[in-house]
Amino acid sequence: MPGTNLTREEAQQRASVVSTGTYDVALDLTIGDERFGSVTTLRFEATPGSSTFVDLVDADISAITLNGTSIDPALYAESRIPIEDLAAENELVVEATLPYSHSGEGLHRFVDPADGKVYLYTQFEVPDARRVFTTFEQPDLKAEFTFHVTAPAHWQVVSNSPSPEPVVEGEHGTWHFPETKRMSTYITALVAGDYEVVRDTYSGEYGDIPLGVFCRQSLVEHLDADDIFLITKQGFAFFEGAFEMAYPFGKYDQLFVPEYNMGAMENAGCVTFRDEMIFRSRQTVAAYEGRANTILHEMAHMWFGDLVTMKWWDDLWLNESFAEFAAHHSSVEATRFTDAWTGFTNARKNWAYRQDQLPSTHPIAADNYDLHAVEANFDGITYAKGASTLKQLVAWVGEKDFFAGLRAYFAKHAYGNTTLQDLLTELEASSGRELGSWSQEWLQTSGVNTLRATFEVDGDGAFTSFAVEQSAHPDYPTLRRHRIAIGLYDLVDGRLVRRERIETDVRGERTEITELVDHRQPDLILLNDDDLTYAKIRLDERSFDTLLGHIASFEDSLPRALAWGAAWDMTRDAELKGSDFVALVLAGVGTETDLTAVASLLRQGSSAVNLYTAEADRPPLAEQWESGLSGLLDAAEPGSDHQLALARAYAAAASTPEKVQSLLDGALEGLTVDTDLRWTLLTALARIDAVGEAEIAAELERDNTISGQEHAAAARAIRPDAEAKAAAWRAVAVEKSTPNETRRQTALAFQVSGQGDLLEPYVDAYLQMAETIIEEQGVWIGQVALVYLFPLANPSARTLEKVDTWLESTQSGPAAKRYVLEGRDDLARALRAQSQ
Repeated sequence: MPGTNLTREEAQQRASVVSTGTYDVALDLTIGDERFGSVTTLRFEATPGSSTFVDLVDADISAITLNGTSIDPALYAESRIPIEDLAAENELVVEATLPYSHSGEGLHRFVDPADGKVYLYTQFEVPDARRVFTTFEQPDLKAEFTFHVTAPAHWQVVSNSPSPEPVVEGEHGTWHFPETKRMSTYITALVAGDYEVVRDTYSGEYGDIPLGVFCRQSLVEHLDADDIFLITKQGFAFFEGAFEMAYPFGKYDQLFVPEYNMGAMENAGCVTFRDEMIFRSRQTVAAYEGRANTILHEMAHMWFGDLVTMKWWDDLWLNESFAEFAAHHSSVEATRFTDAWTGFTNARKNWAYRQDQLPSTHPIAADNYDLHAVEANFDGITYAKGASTLKQLVAWVGEKDFFAGLRAYFAKHAYGNTTLQDLLTELEASSGRELGSWSQEWLQTSGVNTLRATFEVDGDGAFTSFAVEQSAHPDYPTLRRHRIAIGLYDLVDGRLVRRERIETDVRGERTEITELVDHRQPDLILLNDDDLTYAKIRLDERSFDTLLGHIASFEDSLPRALAWGAAWDMTRDAELKGSDFVALVLAGVGTETDLTAVASLLRQGSSAVNLYTAEADRPPLAEQWESGLSGLLDAAEPGSDHQLALARAYAAAASTPEKVQSLLDGALEGLTVDTDLRWTLLTALARIDAVGEAEIAAELERDNTISGQEHAAAARAIRPDAEAKAAAWRAVAVEKSTPNETRRQTALAFQVSGQGDLLEPYVDAYLQMAETIIEEQGVWIGQVALVYLFPLANPSARTLEKVDTWLESTQSGPAAKRYVLEGRDDLARALRAQSQ
């Protein structure tokens, strides 16, 4: 039986007999705290005499009527209602109640512990509108939607259309929303509750757009709406100008909601964000840059994804890769974050490189044969590799022709559905280039290429030959065409200065670069300078020696980002010792200008110590890492972003409590010990068993918010205590009542390097849990448990052997196998690096 899955073939069959017209959806949010009422009237055309089904999950159905004839609700099974002998014009009415969600899927209900106020929001991507109303749950069956929502009269109630004044009767009101534009089910939305709202207006070339920013009442004091509106207006000015098309959905509300599983969601005109983006404590500039990027990412979706939508999830990348590219491009062009591509190279691209080297790698244009495959493929390939590929495509066809093709694509397919070929057709027409072979190379193959320079020099130090060699993993042997820049860098007065840059095409195993013959060998050769392509790069011996001593001396941040990325990738590939990478980070992180890089490097340095260094060598390297961070922290400018980032990293590395306690007591000049930093420092003390339950409970009393509860759960889970580990395990892997973000924070704190004896029993427990958790508790809870509880923190050959035995014998589904296999790859990499 299908359950909640849907195959591509089933969707195609349904679309061949059905054409949707309108949904009229009445939701009653006043019938109780556990369930809500849902009445759907679905009008659609169909091939006369045909049969199909509609989708509805976890419903208690009281009545079903098709074209005036009752259908027995007992026919509802496996999340589907069969509908038969259809007419040319049909009306289906389904009356039901459904449960509120507490996993962030469907209609999520949250009660704020800070003040007892209630907040609801929907999250429908990929297939969860059917948890709220009866649907044809596939992206190509678009429709117009009219929502009617009954709720407490004092609430804010927001959907895709502008919010009307409610019709009030007593304590309740009913909001009758105007009909939406034509859209897919997964981008419809409802947000309701005691939200606070700040309003503004964007006035642009195509008219005014009403803007709203919403958050919980307990976060209002932290809401920096002015900055959110600033980025929003800059984004609209850029996108409406670049696309030469008005924003298509009228008003634009941005709602910051609690316990959100993802970063944000592009519901048309009703965008939801995780409310951790309302910063209640001091953050580095990287957090603001990240928030701006997310705002722009979701805005780009209004055109690419919402206005024009893929027919099926095979072209999921068309949504996410484009939005990822567009967010960084618009950040550089329209906001204060002009180095956004440096941040992309330092963080997002490393995510893609890792994902693309896992056994679960897949083409950018993945074969998403059913919904389970789709849910597993929201990953670094879909987002960041796709964005890198689009960046190269822009260089290949030219920015002017690229955007001309997009404008034609939007105009031709507005409010419709497309495939990859529809986009390529318009880009080929605008640029005059053939893109079929490019698509085959870049979008329909897996794996990442590696580029390295090979050369010879004469007695005077001049190149007599120079070539770029390209290689690929034998399982993914495609050697792609790359447009790259090669930078030659010299040390000049202690600075690494680019002396020369050439741009060239790389093809096949070896490409001779004759332009560099007779040029003097520089101190450092940087392939893929300016980050034009998607490829791993390797540094020759002289270049790497230069890097070790002078990583901080690049004049610009982007070549430094490429150098950092090459060094980290070499560490993961066991080509560079963890101790060398640690030395490199300590030499350069204190003066790194990109704060996204600072955060990434500090995490990577910790991993180099704990994962990529042999057990016998780990204690002295850990001492070097801790001491080095302590010195950098002491030397950091008081009140600077570096000081804050280094304080967090030092706390995570500390082996003794004295300095952490002094930081908590406010002893370091310029370091503001606010609520979140207090939790960071307290959690560090809990990790080394310097505080216990009493101190955690006291801190939670100071901060009895949902964020405080999440921090407290993490502090308890990280303790080197058998009872604490057992409680944390139950909260993540067993109990269904654990709030979803609390579950995630607990899982993140469970696996701790140096707690091997405590965690040993959980190797077997993990593998046993992996057999059933997705089937029993769903994809989101299963993913959190399988990814974050994987026994990686204390790597051993024995653990690897147990995982391999499980993989050979398991009867679990493909999603569970994928997550375990990915963890297994990380474990094997760690063991290879430790053995070098």
